[in-house]
Amino acid sequence: MSVDLSVVIAAFDAAGTLDEQLAALARQRVAATWEVVVADNGSTDDTRAVAGAWADRLPGLRVIDASARRGAGAARNIGVAAASGRDVVFCDADDVVADDWLAAMHRALTCRTFVAGRFDGELLNSARVRRSRVLPQQDELQYSAQLGLAHAGAGNLGLRRELFRAVGGFDPDALFLEDTDLCWRLQLAGVPLIWTPEAVVHVRLRGTFRSALRQGYHYGSGEHWLSRRYREQVERAAEVSHRITGSRDPGGVVAEYGRGRRLLHRAGATLGSLARVHSLGALGAWCWELGFGLGYAYAPVGDPAPVRITPVTGPRSVAAA
Repeated sequence: MSVDLSVVIAAFDAAGTLDEQLAALARQRVAATWEVVVADNGSTDDTRAVAGAWADRLPGLRVIDASARRGAGAARNIGVAAASGRDVVFCDADDVVADDWLAAMHRALTCRTFVAGRFDGELLNSARVRRSRVLPQQDELQYSAQLGLAHAGAGNLGLRRELFRAVGGFDPDALFLEDTDLCWRLQLAGVPLIWTPEAVVHVRLRGTFRSALRQGYHYGSGEHWLSRRYREQVERAAEVSHRITGSRDPGGVVAEYGRGRRLLHRAGATLGSLARVHSLGALGAWCWELGFGLGYAYAPVGDPAPVRITPVTGPRSVAAA
């Protein structure tokens, strides 16, 4: 039997949260055939047992070994390789999809080939935690000053499986912000990313200062990796801006590569913002920003090979029925 949708979840030591996500998937009602693939990235807790306990309540549930290479992107690639659906939708093991999430993603993918839904931070986070970070992707897609392209978190993303394969899936060398990298490559290959706000995922934010610092550090390192990988594309974008506006660096794009200037600016801004911290939520936000700056400056990111884009020859979008 053909499968319309494959839900792929990368999981690593997610026994404490995965049960809630799978329960949310069990509540889905969608006029489509679908399956769930949990790609276990080498968990040392009861993640596999928690997932397996839902075998009689979720269609086509499979728990597969995705431990060959550490990283969410690598795990998702293995999950997609095992999937059968025409379309693939991703959600995370520590979030909770809304009850109509899968139906909304299915409707969107009947007329588009690459879509991203909305994040909500109200359900799973206290007021203090919500104040600790501005949650992106609540009102629109995320955008980067580097290329001016939209991107979205892999925790609420869907696309044709053939498109995913055509661009090589997630880059396993991208340990963080691998979803941004995938979104950029698909768009540069000619595939638009479509905002689908009716597809809602409830996101679980980092609740401690230490976890906020760590996540900020990881995002900072990912941003630095992207700036190296897309150097040529960013420089071309800066040249286009120069011809249009007369300014060679109107949005701080080229300054992304002036490491000393960037670090001095961020250090000054971070220290200045500490003086304005008057609540635990604000302190959490400051920890995240500090972690981001440290990650961008000091995390070992190597020198990734420049990205090479091949236009997608398959369907980039399809007309609405």
